[in-house]
Amino acid sequence: MIMDIVYLVYLRYLIVAIGVTWLSIKAADYVDWLDKKTSLSGAFIGGIMLSAVTSLPELLTSISSTVFLDQPGLCIGNILGSDLFNTLILGVFGLVFIKNFAHYRASKSHQMVMALVFLAYFAITLNYRGILKFSIASVSVTSLLLLLFYGLSVRYLSQEEGNVDEACDEISLSLKQIIIRFVIVSIGIIFLSIRISYLTDRISVINHLGKGLAGALFMGIATSLPEMASTIALFRKRNYDIAVGNIVGSNIFNMLILSIADFCYRKGDVYDYSDPKTPIMLYCGLTALIFLGVVLQFKNKYLKILCLVGIISCYIAFLVL
Repeated sequence: MIMDIVYLVYLRYLIVAIGVTWLSIKAADYVDWLDKKTSLSGAFIGGIMLSAVTSLPELLTSISSTVFLDQPGLCIGNILGSDLFNTLILGVFGLVFIKNFAHYRASKSHQMVMALVFLAYFAITLNYRGILKFSIASVSVTSLLLLLFYGLSVRYLSQEEGNVDEACDEISLSLKQIIIRFVIVSIGIIFLSIRISYLTDRISVINHLGKGLAGALFMGIATSLPEMASTIALFRKRNYDIAVGNIVGSNIFNMLILSIADFCYRKGDVYDYSDPKTPIMLYCGLTALIFLGVVLQFKNKYLKILCLVGIISCYIAFLVL
């Protein structure tokens, strides 16, 4: 009887994960059409619009795990695990599509956002080391810095301009229809995200996992499925600008989520490092970001391959250590 209940939890988790993946693929289609139908830049669409939607699972699950479940360890594990897995996504599919991706160089705005993500990781590292472990008006100064970094990233991404694609006539839906469907898909992602947080908490209890590890594996990966599904779809369309913007934008948006969760959590702060896996995630994520920065800066095929393998190695190191 007990085993039947356990299997039912895993089955529900799988169904929800599949649902999030399907909705995310649809979201990628709609933003690709928005890119063609409007003069908005790929940096803005991928780095702000799509990343906000694909990061909705992280937002809802992080708030659920802190405010409703009182599990801050799940929250920071979710955010750091999602960011590391997001970076892994670019590492894997960058290698799969290396023939064309080798010629891609990220825009200046994406590179600036990458630098801000790195600074956010550095701020969390200082918090872990006790240097930024203090608060202003009951809010961690680390969270205030993360909020500042996200604001700067929006500023950089908003400055780029785009052009209407001549191929937009091939799209049968009107701009209004695309926006309406995009909103409906987003609502679906929100609903399934809430379910993921509760299922992850139950799985962590069943398997006696640390909250950081459970957040990184079951919640972090599940909530990163939107980024993975949309990245695959966009890489196949060779729309690397929106794909990269989605991942980089999602990573900085996740830092905003950590800040929001800290504002909402009144029993302390969300920077819970009690699970030994959490600091490992932090350092592996920081190293992976360095590799990703090189990938987005240079067009050298072999240097890209080396750094993409380095990104994948960082995730493997997190799992092994």
